[in-house]
Amino acid sequence: MAAVVSPALAYKEELKAAQQDIIAAFNADNKAEQLLHDLCRSVDGVLTKIWKNFDFPKGMALVAVGGYGRGELFPHSDVDVLILLEQAPERALREKLENLVQVLWDIGLDIGHSIRTIEECLQESKADITVQTSLLEARLVSGSRKLFLELQQRYAAVMNPQHFFQEKLLELQQRHVKYEDTPYSLEPNCKESPGGLRDLQVILWVAKAAGLGNSWRELAERELITATEARQLKRNERAFKDIRIRLHIHTGRREDRLVFDVQTPIAETFGFKTTDARRASEYLMQRYYWAAKAVTQLNTILLQNIEATLFPQPAVPQPINERFNEVNGFIDIARDDVFEQSPSALLEIFLVMAQHTELKGMTARCLRALWHARLLIDAGFRHDIFNRALFLQILQSPQGITHALRRMNQMNILGRYLPNFRRIVGQMQHDLFHAYTVDQHILMVIRNLRRFTMTEHAHEYPYCSQLMANFNQPWVLYIAALFHDIAKGRGGDHSVLGSTDAKKFCHDHGISKANSELIMFLVQNHLTMSQVAQKQDLSDPDVVQGFASLVKDERHLTALYLLTVADIRGTSPKVWNAWKGKLLEDLYRITLRILGGETPSTDRELKNRQEEALKALRLYGLPGNAHEQLWQQLDMAYFLRHDAADIAWQTRSLHDKLDSAVPVVKCRLSPIGEGLQVAVYVKDQADLFARICNYFDSKNFSILDAKIHTTKGGYALDTFLVIEPTFANHYRDIINLVEHELAEILIHQTPLSPPNRGRLSRMSRTFPIVPTVDLRPDDRGQYYLLSVNANDRNGLLYSIAGVLAKYRINLHTAKIMTLGERVEDVFLIDGLALQSPRNQIQLETDLLDALRI
Repeated sequence: MAAVVSPALAYKEELKAAQQDIIAAFNADNKAEQLLHDLCRSVDGVLTKIWKNFDFPKGMALVAVGGYGRGELFPHSDVDVLILLEQAPERALREKLENLVQVLWDIGLDIGHSIRTIEECLQESKADITVQTSLLEARLVSGSRKLFLELQQRYAAVMNPQHFFQEKLLELQQRHVKYEDTPYSLEPNCKESPGGLRDLQVILWVAKAAGLGNSWRELAERELITATEARQLKRNERAFKDIRIRLHIHTGRREDRLVFDVQTPIAETFGFKTTDARRASEYLMQRYYWAAKAVTQLNTILLQNIEATLFPQPAVPQPINERFNEVNGFIDIARDDVFEQSPSALLEIFLVMAQHTELKGMTARCLRALWHARLLIDAGFRHDIFNRALFLQILQSPQGITHALRRMNQMNILGRYLPNFRRIVGQMQHDLFHAYTVDQHILMVIRNLRRFTMTEHAHEYPYCSQLMANFNQPWVLYIAALFHDIAKGRGGDHSVLGSTDAKKFCHDHGISKANSELIMFLVQNHLTMSQVAQKQDLSDPDVVQGFASLVKDERHLTALYLLTVADIRGTSPKVWNAWKGKLLEDLYRITLRILGGETPSTDRELKNRQEEALKALRLYGLPGNAHEQLWQQLDMAYFLRHDAADIAWQTRSLHDKLDSAVPVVKCRLSPIGEGLQVAVYVKDQADLFARICNYFDSKNFSILDAKIHTTKGGYALDTFLVIEPTFANHYRDIINLVEHELAEILIHQTPLSPPNRGRLSRMSRTFPIVPTVDLRPDDRGQYYLLSVNANDRNGLLYSIAGVLAKYRINLHTAKIMTLGERVEDVFLIDGLALQSPRNQIQLETDLLDALRI
């Protein structure tokens, strides 16, 4: 007997076979729009058969809405349908409709359905702009054409194009805010992010609602855009559709985000290959960003033109100069051929806008003219002395610089004037701590420098604002920022290559020898100050003297400090913290004293620290000699590695507990930024550092800094700075808990648990770092410097501590530097095991194993 196949299963197999054939055809010919239409037709055919099989009354219609109504269906998109009725259904019909919907689910469709009369449709669309938008693209699939046409007629009669435009514009603005108002997200949503498919759909929706056209070609015919712009929009729309199709096929689900995990495989389907200089994904993403930027620009022009059509305003030009007028708060060109007749106006317009901050933007006419005239910027334009002077004037403007540069980048003017900048537009940085593309990072750094000059932002970084207020010619810093990462992705040292680019720029633009030298110095050394502050021992006079010899004078030091703070702040919100800020400020102040003529002296520094600590101790009301017994147990290294305030706090906490038989754990709110400062005083014991790290790891605390010291009496005096973001604003509540729990752990000395090899973040899994370990003696041969570089994860420091404990290594200081998803930690260590080269190799091998996942 032959098996009986259910109708639903038969339809499911039919639809599945058709879709497989369509996807196979796409894989062969890469025709994205053909796939969308073919998938739509395949669903139309099956739905029509099912609808007819149900034998519904003639006065009903099955209507496609949304993207399905538009005639485009992505491989795993929802299929949105409206079941249109003449009147509310009786019970029997409702049950029949429920069976229909169940069948549609059974055949494998992600169905989105509504059952409404025409009156209900109009009521819902009036209350919900989403429903109104979906009905705008309604299309009859099967059933009563008469009923469907009546819906269209009544819908068109109540459509208010002006109201619809305003609602969609507000919706667009909200969506842009949700996606950080930038098309340059490292993991963009090709549908929803600014410059993506949704932005293109919004234009067509408002144009259709206003009766201005249903396609880019029709908008060009109405002269809302040019034929060239229509072709650009069509090309970019096709590119985004292509990406979205590949995302759906690759992931096997409705996935619109170009997350790190899929960027490389998607790039490879386009034929991109990884090279020595760049990953395949970087080529794909740069192409994506260029397309999104073009869409953003052309959408601005179109929205302004549509708005002008829907909300006509009398335009009374107010002359600004011979080339530009002000029209309703926007800058406009005085003649259509302004840029052709005066190419320098391509730069002048940005200078004028910087000088007239009351201007809200450019008119659509001006935007279009500027967009098309950008091609006039060639070698001759760049060599023109007047144009070079204009560009410098923009950078030297007292206000509006950041806005000017961002507009210039958006309009492709900046990249055409600086060809090397054009190369890094949309270029990703897979170093695990930059959250922006290279061009956006550079502009963010310039923004940060500009904020140091503004009184309204002085509360953010008061010391930087104070220094900037006294810094002559701050535009020198903006040029250094413009070039500090401009050579990323070329191969080689980007600091050296960027310095060469900066040198040529300074020569071409007539910048003085002194300022040119400073700019080149800043570009070549823009990473140096953070590396010294975060990786080296600032209590070592030789370290600070070496840094002072590099910077040479106060102007170089101040410039490098300001650029370094702006640079770190411009990488990612995760990278900066108050502790890093303190390390940089400490290095600046120490170096400034040396440049002022003070000779580094450990004796003088020791005396100063102790005197400051004693002043603080007097505020606690302690006896004048309360410090003496403890301080006799401490060596010079302790005093040089701790601030006076920390010395006073620890002295107050421990002066009467020097011979304590039980561990003493003291905890307070961090004096620098958020977090806790934890001091541990206990008879020295094996595995102490590992045991403490284990406790912090169990509480999800991240260790920002560790100072390890052993007293002359054999006690360990260790201090840690720790943070845990979920405890923000609640650190005070857990101080007693930390003191009690950590003391208990040190008393009982239970066996150490195995390291928890915590999961890597998704970004770290996609872009793993090859762990590195570097062990070498310090300059004096007294200690060893251990440097490790690896992906960050929970339990990493505890894993390192466990290996050090295994080899009986003594830890003196730990410099913990977390850069987003990457850690670069430096430890000052010694121990008998390090005397043997064989043991050193084995230690490094074990550490590498601990760093790997």
